[in-house]
Amino acid sequence: MTIKWTLNGAARTDEVEADETLLHCLRKVGCLSVKCGCETSGCGLCTVWMDGKPVLSCSVPAPRVEGHAVTTLEGLQEEAAEFGAFLADEGAEQCGFCSPGFIMNVLAMVRELKNPTEEEIQHYLTGNLCRCSGYQGQLRAIRKYLAMKGGEQG
Repeated sequence: MTIKWTLNGAARTDEVEADETLLHCLRKVGCLSVKCGCETSGCGLCTVWMDGKPVLSCSVPAPRVEGHAVTTLEGLQEEAAEFGAFLADEGAEQCGFCSPGFIMNVLAMVRELKNPTEEEIQHYLTGNLCRCSGYQGQLRAIRKYLAMKGGEQG
């Protein structure tokens, strides 16, 4: 089936299977930042934005993006690099496999929440699994990033 959608700001027309997931569609068109970790909506590695809101692309049927805008890390490279530097400074990037989905959620949180509390940050990031870190480095990076952005005191 043919879908017309917007990917990272560019209008597209693509052929997808009726049972294809957005995750597989995105990887097929070259968005390799979108990772497959569990395919059960449990890890957050496949997080992308659909119409500006985070979604798990392994749970979205590709035909459902008809008429919608999807953003991946490839479409947010400058912002992602800015936050990614904070992750690296805190030693929180480790293997980096979970970083794209994690960064997508952090950037969405920054857009959606003003002065998030520690509880809001943790709640917002629930479901982002990292097998390498204890999350403390990631939380430090988020706090410092928010302080730099003027979102809270560091």
